[in-house]
Order: sequence, then C-alpha cells, then structure tokens
Amino acid sequence: MRVAWGALARVQPGSGRTRRSPIMRTVAEHLAACLEIARPAAPLDVVLLDAVGCVLAEDIIADIDLPSADLAGLDGYAVMSAAVAEANEATPVSLEVMDAVRAGDVRPTRLVPGAAVLIDSGAPLPLGADAVVPWMLTDRGQSRVQVRAAVSAGQNVRRRAGDVAAGTTVLPRGSRVSARQIALLAGIGRYRVKVMPAPRVVIVSIGDELVEPGQPRDPGDVFDANGHALASAVTDAGGRAFRVAAVPDELSALAETIEDQLVRADLVITTGGLSAGQGDTVKEVLAPLGSVRFDAVAMVPGRQLGLGTVEDTPIFCLPGDPVTAQIAFETFVRPVLRQIAGRRNLHRSSLPASISTGWHSPPGKREFVPVRLTGSPSRGYAAVPASPPGATRLLGLARANAIAVVPETTHTVVAGETLHCLLLDA
Repeated sequence: MRVAWGALARVQPGSGRTRRSPIMRTVAEHLAACLEIARPAAPLDVVLLDAVGCVLAEDIIADIDLPSADLAGLDGYAVMSAAVAEANEATPVSLEVMDAVRAGDVRPTRLVPGAAVLIDSGAPLPLGADAVVPWMLTDRGQSRVQVRAAVSAGQNVRRRAGDVAAGTTVLPRGSRVSARQIALLAGIGRYRVKVMPAPRVVIVSIGDELVEPGQPRDPGDVFDANGHALASAVTDAGGRAFRVAAVPDELSALAETIEDQLVRADLVITTGGLSAGQGDTVKEVLAPLGSVRFDAVAMVPGRQLGLGTVEDTPIFCLPGDPVTAQIAFETFVRPVLRQIAGRRNLHRSSLPASISTGWHSPPGKREFVPVRLTGSPSRGYAAVPASPPGATRLLGLARANAIAVVPETTHTVVAGETLHCLLLDA
C-alpha cells in the first residue's frame, strides 16, 4: 500500500519518535543490515543495447556454430594444399582461376584439381579446398595464378565451429555485459537477453544552504557537492542515478519529494538533514513511517546514519558533509547497489600498504583515511594520507586513489605500519 501524501504532509516537528539504537553499531553490523534490506531485483528481458553494464541472469548457450562454415581467413586464393606443396619462388605452381567467391556468397562452388578460386576474407571456402594462399604469395593473376609458396591444410582458414560450437555455454549467468560480450551475443544471433537491471537510485540533497554549482552563491550558501558526487558514484557502481534539486530543511517539502520519487526508485539516498538540532528534517519525516531507524555507527568520519524502507524501497540517510557522505557511500551503499545488480564482487579490491606517517585513531571506531597509494607488487606499496587524518577535506579525497582502513582495535597508527587500503580507481 502506498504511503498517502497526506500522512507525510502532516508531519510536524516532534511528531515522530525516531528509532535509535541505545549503543553504537559496528561498521560490520550496519553493513549487514544494509545488505539485508536490499535484495537483488527481478530479471528483465531486454534488447542487447539495454543490456550493456548489466549482469546476465541466464546462461547463454549458443545454438549455432561460429563460424557456421569454413571461411577464408584472408584475401587470396582457395586451393588444395596438395596442389601447391612444391611451390616456391624459384618454381611457382600455375593454377587456373576458375571462380571468385566473396563474403556472403552462398553459391555452391566446388574446386577441381589444378585450379584455384579467388576468395575474399570471410567468404565460404569452396568444397574441395582446404587452404588459402595469401595475395602476397602470388602474382595476383585473374585467369591463371602463379603460387610462389606452399601452404598446409587448414592454413589461413577459419574452421567451422572454430570459435564457438553449437550447444556451448558461451557466457555464464553472472557475467557483466560490455561491448565485448555484445559482439559475441550478436555474433551468435541473440537479440534479447535476461539481465539483472541496473538499480534506479534517487539522490536527495537536503539543506537550506545548498545551491546548484554554476548559480550565484550568497554568503552562507554551499554548493551541492553531494548530489553530483553521489550521482557519479551510483553510476560507477552500476546503478542509474536520478538526482533531484536540493530540498530545503522544511518538513513538507522533503515529505513531498520522497513521495514523488518513490515511484521510480529502487533505492533512495538522502544526504544532510541529520543534525541533532533544529534541522533534524530527515528523522522527523521518516521516523513516523515506522521502518527507518537512525543509529550511531562506530566509524570515523561519520557517526549518525539512517537506514530503512518506505513502501519496500530501501532508504539510506547519509551525512551532509561531502567527504563523510562519500565514505559512507563506499562503505555501505556501493555494496548494496552491486548486490541488487547481481554483481558477484560486492566490495572494492584492497591491498596492504605501509603508512608514511603515524597518528592517533579514535578508540573503538573504524577509521577511514583517504591516501595516495604508490608502488608495485614486486616492490610493495606505500600510502601517504591525502589530508591530515581526522580532517574531512574535499581536496584530499579528490587527490586520493585509495582509502586506508584503521581497525577498531588500533588506537595508534605507527609510521611504517601496514594497513589495508581500498582501491578507488581499480
């Protein structure tokens, strides 16, 4: 049953009781809760071009051979290899050119002893022929041709089913579809395939202070970095992003926006509106619906996060600080999007790296530090914080290519210590 607009519009400050955990959730606990509420979508049958970027929801079995016949592998002359076995530069073999075959020619052509057939690359090999002599090894004769080199049986020939044999599983379920897979699918005659659809994600930035980049900015205004950054992050994770204009810290405005966007969303991300003061907009709107809870999560940067569903649509409430929001997205939302999309690997790759400098890490919290990673598998890797640990700076995040993860049990990071780093550009 849809949430009635009236129910949302009537939200008043203090009317809802926010559901809060009495203790901090660990990062692992919150991630498990995120993955629990977002299940893979139902498969869709789509045309090939709509499958790009999606994951196959079926095994693809070829029902034809590829190629479907023996084909010339290059331009030249189709011959019987035995007829040119003694050919060389000094004593070329002369053959009658009895026919010419082009790509797509379906005329039945049979080669006779002592003859050759002029043939284009990709054309079907005449019956009786078992090899192709390239142009450059002949005098390019039209009625008779001088062959100056021997060829063996099968040379310069693409054998029937040499690429794909009918009945072969060419792409297993779970394969991601890109241009290379499209070429194969089209090559075996598939026009439609079943895929896990890319999740549709609506991004809602909240704040009276937010203005669109490129627009005039008054004192106190802030450009909406989150809307653009999260939309890009959603696309990178395999989703389809729908960014709406920034919503002010006004209850009915946010309620109306969420209600309007639910019809096209597989998942909603809000950012901002989580302050503990007067602008507690997200909690006031979502808490009365009964399925969204707000927890303190033991992580740095970040603390307060919201998670739940409205009309069975998962909603992730992220902080307004752009760096904190992006780290929360990487930690919790990106794995969910990849799960919905049917991806096998939910998390970014990581590798160990030696940290260049030390710092104190908050006890009992998992810390995420943007770093610049250098090195190689043979030499090992080193990581330099892109900004001072504990500082949330957009410039540092922009220059980082990885995020170093400090475990909850580590209170002091020592220079030279090894930390696992999540690869952002892999």
